[in-house]
Amino acid sequence: MQMTSNDPLLQSYQLKHLTLKNRIMSTAHEPSYSVDGMPKERYRLYHAEKAKGGIAMTMTAGSAVVSQDSPEAFGNLHAYKEEIVPWLRDMTDACHEYDCAVMMQITHLGRRTNWNKGDWLPVLAPSPLRESAHRAFPKEAEEWDIARIVEDYATAAEHMQAGGLDGIELEAYGHLTDQFWSPLTNTREDEYGGSLDNRMRFSWEIIDAIRKRVGPDFIVGIRMVTDEMSDTGLTSGEGIEIARRMATSGKIDFLNIIKGRVDSDALLTNVIPVHGMQSAPHLDFAGDVRAATKFPVFHAARIPDVATARHAIAEGKLDMVGMTRAHIADPHIVNKIMEKREDEIRPCVGATYCLDRIYEGHEALCIHNPATSRESTMPQVVTAKKGKKRKAVIVGAGPAGLEAARVLSARGHAVQLFEAADQAGGQVRLSTQLPRRREFIGIIDWRMAMCERQGVEMTFNTFADVDDVLASEPDVVIIATGGLPNTDILASGNELVVSGWDILSGDVKPGEQVLFYDDNAAHAGFAAAEFLARAGAELEIVTPERFFAADIGGLNHVKYAECFAENDVRITINTRLVSVTKKGNRLEANLGTDYGERTWTREVDQVVVEHGTLPLDDLYFELKPRSKNEGIVDYQKLINGEPQNVATNREGKFQLFRIGDAVASRNIHAAIYDALRLCKDL
Repeated sequence: MQMTSNDPLLQSYQLKHLTLKNRIMSTAHEPSYSVDGMPKERYRLYHAEKAKGGIAMTMTAGSAVVSQDSPEAFGNLHAYKEEIVPWLRDMTDACHEYDCAVMMQITHLGRRTNWNKGDWLPVLAPSPLRESAHRAFPKEAEEWDIARIVEDYATAAEHMQAGGLDGIELEAYGHLTDQFWSPLTNTREDEYGGSLDNRMRFSWEIIDAIRKRVGPDFIVGIRMVTDEMSDTGLTSGEGIEIARRMATSGKIDFLNIIKGRVDSDALLTNVIPVHGMQSAPHLDFAGDVRAATKFPVFHAARIPDVATARHAIAEGKLDMVGMTRAHIADPHIVNKIMEKREDEIRPCVGATYCLDRIYEGHEALCIHNPATSRESTMPQVVTAKKGKKRKAVIVGAGPAGLEAARVLSARGHAVQLFEAADQAGGQVRLSTQLPRRREFIGIIDWRMAMCERQGVEMTFNTFADVDDVLASEPDVVIIATGGLPNTDILASGNELVVSGWDILSGDVKPGEQVLFYDDNAAHAGFAAAEFLARAGAELEIVTPERFFAADIGGLNHVKYAECFAENDVRITINTRLVSVTKKGNRLEANLGTDYGERTWTREVDQVVVEHGTLPLDDLYFELKPRSKNEGIVDYQKLINGEPQNVATNREGKFQLFRIGDAVASRNIHAAIYDALRLCKDL
């Protein structure tokens, strides 16, 4: 039963016949958890966890494709296949158990996909205009294509209804439907082009066909671009007029408002802002659409915190507020609001690791919640262990060490943590020296708060040695000491270079003319390079990779690229730094390539090298012969989520493990996942 509350977010909302128990939803997105285009166990558990966490409605898919000539671009579900129906029923039943409504977004991607996958059918669009993001040259849709796709939409909607969904949402931002709306993508001269009436014709044909199949009572909404932020595209005037027509048609039940375009990485960040960008940039605009249409309006665009969401509802800007990435970080937001535990909500820091992984062909993962999408094996809520409690010593208070301390203390174990620095955070704190990445400190602050609440004994400014570790007679020792920059990679001149850490920490002042050699292509290097560029250095980034920023996804790429363009940074690919020599009071960088024998030089006053880290593991190896397991990890038990019980040393007094970069140079998610999956079973 829904408790009464004065909190605007906890008020119920009536959408047609459907009563939504609060005002918080997760908008449609494709996490790429599908198997053969079906929402199987991983997909179901992901959405069921949000339902369990108290959310009123979860929108699934982003989007499920309605036709075979709309091949999946990022793990999309196959709505056109009848075999999806029982999988939908499993998912909706799991969410309905917690009084959570379920809808699915359906679409034809149009030009926003590629032809060289699936059934290798031609990509089509209203006009033969290429989208730069997905790169296909589309065929101009013929009348028989349009008629076929209209019926495909109706069939897909029928499948959704048969699957027990509470409704569907049509996708109309960057996809085929609004590709017909926009003058940027529709240059047709037939009855589907020209006037707004003509450009909307395809939409009405879809909606009418759907209504004919599913009837008047099934909920049908539309997520629609209402302003393309382009003088030659769909203006806010035309966009709001389309919204008004939808609202007064009697055929659509809600509007989900989007502002901007998605056909390039740079444009996409205006729709889906990353860290360092404005939160809720289009909330007021969505409120304007609601005021103009007097119709149910939903919206999501970087609404990461409860205060902003509450404001959106309290001020009448929205009827339902989407906190989508926020629920990837913490699917139990609503429960924590209801239980007056808002300060325990794991924050979304805007890293957008989730979406960048999708766009790079992987599944969505939260940068600091490794349980999301791993619900079958990883707990979202760590509970106390039954039976004997143990004493654990953790060395290192970076993300891995803090996560280990959080999980072990939540399990009821006594935890002592040592950190050499005066503050927790490790490389995460270092990265926040770049101003636009300051939100990342939320990864550390949240864990510190949880550790303090759970009674973790924390000692800073202590470079723990063997005696410090053994003094408390631990049962478990976890080494989370991280790594140190690996700059010793050149044929000669290693002593002449500095690391990105040196630059970000302020230990080394940025040079005036700098060569930055990046043999890692990840955030650690690019954050330091951006710091140098903004400090006024004349900067050249040299990389042996065949393209720029190989391990940084498209959304995060944008802000680096903008900075480098603004500051005239030179980017050189396919090039290796071979050696560095002194030349007077300057340095000569000797360069080569994997693609020939030619070498050449650059004369600069500073060379920075980024080549990941090497483990800071001396303490681990000193402790190893004294441990029960001699540092051995049973990988199969780790993968299966079973306790570690290796015992190879009868004289050993404690179990010993190392995690995060103390093992090998990786990233924040890997470090935290190491800690969670090891410690949840100790």
